[in-house]
Amino acid sequence: MKICLVIHSLEIGGMERVMSLIANHISAKEKVSVDLILIGLNRNIEFSISSNVVVHRPKFIFDNNQRLFNTARTILFLHKILKKLKPDSVLSFGEMWNNLVLISSIGTGRNIFISDRSKPGKDLGTLHNTLRDILYPRASGYIAQTNTAAQFCRLNNWNKNIKVIGNPVNKIQVASDIEKENIVLFVGRLIKTKHVDQLIEIFNKTDNKGWKLYIVGGDAKRLSLSKELNLIVKRLGLEKQVFLEGEQQDVSKYYNKSKIFAFTSSSEGFPNVVVEALSAGLPVVAYDCVAGPSDLINDDENGFLVELFNKKVFEKKLNLLMENKELRNEMSKKAENSIAKFESQRIAEEFYNFITGTE
Repeated sequence: MKICLVIHSLEIGGMERVMSLIANHISAKEKVSVDLILIGLNRNIEFSISSNVVVHRPKFIFDNNQRLFNTARTILFLHKILKKLKPDSVLSFGEMWNNLVLISSIGTGRNIFISDRSKPGKDLGTLHNTLRDILYPRASGYIAQTNTAAQFCRLNNWNKNIKVIGNPVNKIQVASDIEKENIVLFVGRLIKTKHVDQLIEIFNKTDNKGWKLYIVGGDAKRLSLSKELNLIVKRLGLEKQVFLEGEQQDVSKYYNKSKIFAFTSSSEGFPNVVVEALSAGLPVVAYDCVAGPSDLINDDENGFLVELFNKKVFEKKLNLLMENKELRNEMSKKAENSIAKFESQRIAEEFYNFITGTE
C-alpha cells in the first residue's frame, strides 16, 4: 500500500500538526509506504517526522512575484511525481491547495482525498470558489472537521463521499502540583473574530469579585489588537483583574491553574483550544459559532453553548460557574471524558481507514 500526503509545508500550525501525526502513524504500519509532498512557498518541516516517510519538494524556489508561472511549475511537478509514485491514495490538506492537487492529478488515475482546514464555506475569491465547485466533486472523498463543515459540503454538492474527522487533541497533562485559582481563561490569537473585547466587557459585568481573566495569545500578523485590548482594560479599571499574557510557549500551566475556559470566537474551522481546555478538565462557556463548539460541548454537561453574541446569557453562564463550585467540579469530570474520541492515534487511524477504504 502506497500513501501520498500533500500539504504546503510542515511549519508550526494546526493543520501541519495533524498532517505530521498522520504521516508518522501510517508510516509505522507494515507493508505501507508514505510519501510526503511539500508544495508551498516555504517547504519547511518544524515537526518531528519518521525516517520511514519519504519527503519530496520541488527543486525550484516559489517566487511570489511570478506567481502564475510558479503555480504552473508546481502543477507540473505534482503531476509528474504522482505519475511516478503511483500511490494508491492521496490525501491533500488546505482549501486552495486542494484545488491545485486536483488539477495536478488529472490524467494520473489517482484516488484523491481532500480536507478543508478552515471555517466551512470560506470565501476563497471568485477563481478558487469556482474551481472548488468544479473540482471537489471529482475527489474520491471529502474529510470535514465538523458536522457543520460536512453539511456545507453536501449543500454545495462538493462531494458525496463525506467523513467527519475532528482534530486530534493536544492533551494537557494535569499537574497536581499546580494549585487552581479563580481564573477564567481564554487562549487564542488576537484577531477580530475572537471578540476578546467582548469577553473583557462580559467579564466586567459578572459578579467577579475575587476572579481574574487571563488572555493568552499574541497579536496576529499585521495586527496590534493587544494595544486596543489594554486600553479597554484601563478604561474599565480592570488592571488588577484582567491580564494579557501574550504568546506563550507553555500554555499548559495556564490550563492547569484556571477553573473556567471562555471562548467568544464567531468563526472557527475546528477550535483546538476548546479541546485542550476540556482535556484539562475545564468547563467551557462558548459562543455557538460556525463551526466546532457544538461538536465539542454538550450543553449543560461539560460546558455551555451560548447563542452567538448573546452577551447577557454568556455573562449569566460565567456567573453560574463562578459561583457554583459543585457544578464546576461536575462539569470538569465530564469535560475530560468527552474528548476521548479525539485521541491522537484514534484520529490518525480514522484518516487511514477512510482514504484506504478499510473502515
